[in-house]
Parts: sequence; C-alpha cells; structure tokens
Amino acid sequence: MSLPTALLIKNGKIVNEGTILEGDIYIENDIIKEVAPLISVKSSNVKVIDAEGNYILPGVIDDQVHFREPGLTHKGDIGSESKAAIAGGITSFIEMPNTNPQTTTIEKLNEKFAIAAQTSHANYSFMFGGTNDNLDEILKVNPKEVAGLKLFLGSSTGNMLVDNPAVLEKIFSSTDMVISVHCEDEETIKANLKTHTDKYGDDIPLKCHPVIRSEEACYISSSKAIELAKKTGARLHVFHLSTAKETALFTNKIPLKDKKITSEVCIHHLWFSDADYDKKGTHIKWNPAVKSDKDREGLWKALLDGRIDVIATDHAPHTLDEKNNVYTQAPSGGPLVQHALVAMLEMHHQGKITVPKIVEKMCHNPAILFQVEKRGYIKEGYFADMVIVDINNPWTVKKENILYKCKWSPFEGATFKSRVTHTILNGSLVFEQNKFSTEKAAKRLTFNR
Repeated sequence: MSLPTALLIKNGKIVNEGTILEGDIYIENDIIKEVAPLISVKSSNVKVIDAEGNYILPGVIDDQVHFREPGLTHKGDIGSESKAAIAGGITSFIEMPNTNPQTTTIEKLNEKFAIAAQTSHANYSFMFGGTNDNLDEILKVNPKEVAGLKLFLGSSTGNMLVDNPAVLEKIFSSTDMVISVHCEDEETIKANLKTHTDKYGDDIPLKCHPVIRSEEACYISSSKAIELAKKTGARLHVFHLSTAKETALFTNKIPLKDKKITSEVCIHHLWFSDADYDKKGTHIKWNPAVKSDKDREGLWKALLDGRIDVIATDHAPHTLDEKNNVYTQAPSGGPLVQHALVAMLEMHHQGKITVPKIVEKMCHNPAILFQVEKRGYIKEGYFADMVIVDINNPWTVKKENILYKCKWSPFEGATFKSRVTHTILNGSLVFEQNKFSTEKAAKRLTFNR
C-alpha cells in the first residue's frame, strides 16, 4: 500500500476570512489537515514548499467562463482554457451554456461533464441554459450537482435570448436554483444599432459600443429581472454589472448567505473605460460594454461596500481573425482567466483594494453564493485548493507567455507586479514556477443544497 501524499507549505502569509496569518499549512491527500503558525511533520513522504513570506490564497472560484467546448473549439476548449486558469490561480470554474450545441438538455449537460472529467485541469461545473421552450428540461436538473441556471436576457455569442415574458415568469417561479442572468434590453440595443448603422454602415467606431449597448439598455433589463425575482421569490444573480446606475438596485444591508438577489462585476469593467477604445479597439469589445470612468468608479464603490458580491472574468475567447473585423462583424468577448488574479493584485498595489478583500470577492463569496462544498477557504477539513503569490515579482504579458488557445490578451504589453508561483489543486501541486504537473487532480464541484 502506498503512503499518503502530503504537502507542507511553510512561512506563508495565509489570507483567509479577512485576516492574514503568518504560518504553515499541512495537506494530506486532497484535504487541508492543519493551519497553524508553526507545523513540523516528521515524515520522509512530505513535500515541503517554502513560501518565503509570499501570500497563500484560497484557489479562485470563477463563476462565469466560456470555454467554447463543444462546437467552438477553434477559439478555446475545456483543456486549454482550464490550464490557463490554473496558471492564473483559478482552481474552480463554472462554465456557460452558449456552446454549440447549447447546454439546454440534460443529455448535452452530461456530455460536457464527460469532456471535463477527461480534460479539465481545474475543478469544474456548468450552468444549465434556459430557453423559451425548455422548462421541462430545467425541472430535471439536480441542484446538488449543477451550479445553476443561466438566462440571456440580451443576446450574445450563440444567441440564447429568452424574450418571452410568460416563459421568464414561469422559469423564475419553478426553480430554487440560482438563476444567473445577462441583462441587456434587446429592443433598446436594436434601435441604437440601427441609428449607428444608418450613420456609419458596418464600420461603426468602437467608442460607440457603450452608446449602442447603453446604460439604459442595462438598467431596463436588470431592473425588470430584479422586479420579477421579487415577485416570484426567485434566487437571482445578475452577471457582469457595467454601470454605476445599476448598483443602486442591490443591497449591502444583509449577509451574502441571506441575499436572494446578488450581483457580480468582471475584471474588464473594473480595469478599462471607454477612454481605452481608441487604443484597444475590438480587443475590449464586450457585452455588456466597457463604459465610462464614472461607471467604473461606481462599480468599484459598490464592490467595496458590499452591494456587488463577486468578481469574475466572463472569460470568452475569440480568434484574432474574428476580433479584427469591423464593428458589426467582430464578436464580443475576450480571454481573461490567466490574468484576472494578477490584475486585481495590481489594483491592490495601486491602493484600490486589500488582498483580503480580493480573496473575499474571488474565493469566499462565489463559494457562499453557489453553496460550493468545502472550497473557497483555507480551512481545516476543506479541499486543498490554494495559490501562492509573489507580490513583488514583475512580469510582462507577451505573446509567448499567453496560454489561451486564441493566443492574445487584452492585457498584452501590461506589466504586473505580482506573479502566481504555485497552484495546488485538491492537494496536488499542479503548477510550480511556470511548469505544469502531468498529474490529473481536477474534480467536479459539488454543492451543499
């Protein structure tokens, strides 16, 4: 019988639940066995990692990614994008249903789970997609095994628009699962797009993107979704807020675990503004659009005061050939999982956010919100998912160090002060100093429901 595998991480700054503890972590098999100021283990079968005063964070849980498999694998796939996520300190992901075919039947959902079981480098779950005509399938979903339900109330890649009010109300009334929504009002966007195509044809200047996919389009849709959630008692999570105005729809008066209506902001809406369109062009074309500096400031304020609960990526790769088209032909979305955590740590260096607050919004809160079992914290008895970060080890994003299948990043040319040095997944050291282990350690996420 082989001896248990064990890891001892020493001398780290352990960030967990608002505190930073200088100490050690002992891991046996896939579980955190002990967290203490000093741990000594007398065994030859223990691998020791000296964290040398670096930060040790729980593995990031990204609640919104598009890994493009099946059907769109020229852009990315579960294997390639989850590997990039591991290098970026993301140890668990929840992937979206707008693939080809769409994940709107139990059969297609199970096919994705089967792919991930073979190829994912990170822990995984999927959202089930709602449409105008699949309520019977929605009711078959086991909430203990699936992250939640995703509805597009504005069209995006792989159009899954749910635009029938009666169907929407029926879905909201029929499930206890977290319903995550993309909120943009389609009629408003169509009218704005027609105005701009009449003026410019297909080659609309990128700076018009937040005018077309406007504050009004976002607010109309998100306020309607919230109104419906209040009416039906549904558990609603509003994805990727992009406007300051929308933040007023959410509260910080109750703990996250008791909230029925929650929200998320993505890295790109915290980093970029409409001033960046001239330089970055379609590389920062997202839905919802990156908007004004005032909107960015409003999002930061709501994030820090607790009205926004989670930071995610909305990682959504497209090839450069696809992105380098005129406005109406260039798809929205961009790759982010490799650079999300270091981008937030850059914001820490700028004095915008503390490291414990980053951990709260990227690790603890997704675990609370989706009731992820035994992850998102550095706690004894929890799965050993964690990241060691050297906070002062600068590096520059270049083509040759980008791991996404699409081989580009909106951060290309940016220098980050922080670097992920180690990623531990279910007790296995899967990434160390830019090298990946061949060991398969990923597990399917489970949920306490």
